[in-house]
Amino acid sequence: MNQTLRPASADLGLIGLAAIWGLNFSVVKLVLREIDPLAFNTLRFPMAAAVFWIVLHRRGGIRRPAPGDVPRILLLGLIGHFIYQLCFIVGLDWTLAGNASLLLATTPVWTMALSSMAGHERPDTRAVIGIGSTLLGVALVIVGGGGGLGLGASTVRGDLLMLVAALLWSGFTVWGRAPVERYGPLRSTAWSLWVATPAIVLSGLPALLATDLGDLSPGAWAGIVYAGVLAIALAYVLWYRGVQILGNNRTAVYSNLVPVTALVAAWLWIGETPTWPQLLGAAVILAGLSVSRSRQSPVPSSLR
Repeated sequence: MNQTLRPASADLGLIGLAAIWGLNFSVVKLVLREIDPLAFNTLRFPMAAAVFWIVLHRRGGIRRPAPGDVPRILLLGLIGHFIYQLCFIVGLDWTLAGNASLLLATTPVWTMALSSMAGHERPDTRAVIGIGSTLLGVALVIVGGGGGLGLGASTVRGDLLMLVAALLWSGFTVWGRAPVERYGPLRSTAWSLWVATPAIVLSGLPALLATDLGDLSPGAWAGIVYAGVLAIALAYVLWYRGVQILGNNRTAVYSNLVPVTALVAAWLWIGETPTWPQLLGAAVILAGLSVSRSRQSPVPSSLR
């Protein structure tokens, strides 16, 4: 592939990822009306694991990571799949959609801090301005919705879990960069997912056994497939491909497009008309992304 096209293809992939995750936010909320959060994860994660197995099998077979990389793969499976998904799915069930979107939008800040601490990237002025602008835009999108954001005793548990989820995803992004450089995003993501899936299934098995799967609507099943195949299998690969080509910080900024795509999805799908503050916030987010992507960060020769 022409090397000049790789950054552009990574950008397009991350825009597609933001669309997938933006729609997934509403999909998950609707599916959780019919099924317990842990049972939901128990159904969708084996789907994602199976997709990775099929794809890698057709690409020449399943390889194993070098023994020295196994501890990091285990760590990535623990924080990026098992604990993160528990915090995300339960936190989303316990709080408001606006709260969850705003708290997850802090991901670029944590990623920038962890990247700097790990010595991967030193954020320049444009990256800092871009991240700050996108966070401001996210705040306008969420607060401009009116009634979609609320901090109080009834949501505090979910709010804290969503904040922990943002921190975990940032760690998953930064600490997964070295395996991605060595093995590529597809294999690295598959290994960490396969490590986590048995633990996710076991933790949700009691809830799944208590669920009458025959009562689930066709729409719920479609949502489970969407959340497993697209929002996990495809989206995780697109994310790590962005990390490989663009670096940690500029990839993380794209997570702030998710509230924008969620806003558009709600407008087109369920007829929620966006307000002027929300439209302004979307414009600020896009401007922040442009500033952040206007200059590439140097990538050191050795990753830690």
